[in-house]
Amino acid sequence: MTISLNVNGQKYEVDDSPDTPLLWVLRDTLKLSGTKYGCGIESCGACTVLVDGRQVRSCGLTLDEVGAKAVTTIEGLSPDSGHPVQQAWVELGVPECGYCQTGMIMAVVSLLARNTSPSDQDIDRTITNICRCGTYNRVRAAIHRAAELMA
Repeated sequence: MTISLNVNGQKYEVDDSPDTPLLWVLRDTLKLSGTKYGCGIESCGACTVLVDGRQVRSCGLTLDEVGAKAVTTIEGLSPDSGHPVQQAWVELGVPECGYCQTGMIMAVVSLLARNTSPSDQDIDRTITNICRCGTYNRVRAAIHRAAELMA
């Protein structure tokens, strides 16, 4: 069955089952490898993408559920890594291993779209992605920095 997808502003036709998780379509069918597989049960956040601007864990969302909604992956966030969140990440040296960072960045973009000046409590409540390296303090600082860059 051919399914139409809108990913990073581009239309795609994919021949995947409607019950296929979006993560596998992004990685295996569309070859967009920035979105990572972490746990497969929507807990870790490594697979976070934006669907109509809201953070979603793509391992638990099927093609059928995506429908005509706009999907944005890390590859579609900025052609040159120039998005303010990406700039703040580099400026503050957030990543260690980096595996979780694309999902974390996408969750932060969603947060800052809704709340341009989040408190530490807002960040802790909203950014629930797991970082195995424990970069949470740098993540929080980078979120505040990104908010400044976006102001």
